[in-house]
Amino acid sequence: MTNRTRARALAALAVAALAAGTALTAGTAPAGAASAKSKQPRFLSASQLPPHPSSSWTAGPVTDGFPEQLAYCLGEGVPAYDYRHRLFHTDLDTQAVQVTTVTGSAAKGKALADHLAKVIRGCADRLEQQYPDVEAEGRYYGALKVEEGAKVFGLQTKTSYGAADINLLSVGRDGRTVTIVGWGQMGGFKDAPVAAFKKTTKTAVNKLY
Repeated sequence: MTNRTRARALAALAVAALAAGTALTAGTAPAGAASAKSKQPRFLSASQLPPHPSSSWTAGPVTDGFPEQLAYCLGEGVPAYDYRHRLFHTDLDTQAVQVTTVTGSAAKGKALADHLAKVIRGCADRLEQQYPDVEAEGRYYGALKVEEGAKVFGLQTKTSYGAADINLLSVGRDGRTVTIVGWGQMGGFKDAPVAAFKKTTKTAVNKLY
């Protein structure tokens, strides 16, 4: 099954978020962000993602902007910063994404990370309220001790027409820099590689600088 086929279950949610005028790309950069560009945070490589049992990961280029692949959960309430992201995919039905942004200070970084974690925690309830044909359940998998910390979440969605997806999301911080890691494929909580994803999240935060 191709990535295009797998994406159909949540594609409508992303499109709806975009159509509603949600800001998925950065607005005016906060003070201090311009100088931070001299030392951009590093991204995960394909080999650092949770292993796929029957396919290998391919990493795309690092691109400016907030990815529409996360619109289903983070399409609203994303503060305007200069985001950069990298997409990953396998030959089958699994996708991943990493987003980073450099805020103006460690305090602003903490505020952004806390806000994003709160938005992710409420994702399941928002999906059910906005889309009557979607049944969603969220789980919190705990905090990780890495740099200034990271939090890991799971989201399972099922539609009335039978499509089911499982997504893992994490938010981590190193000083004023915040990163989001997302992973998803068809299936449910039983199919989620939580331990491997936690390892990937730790790597993502440690690798920023």
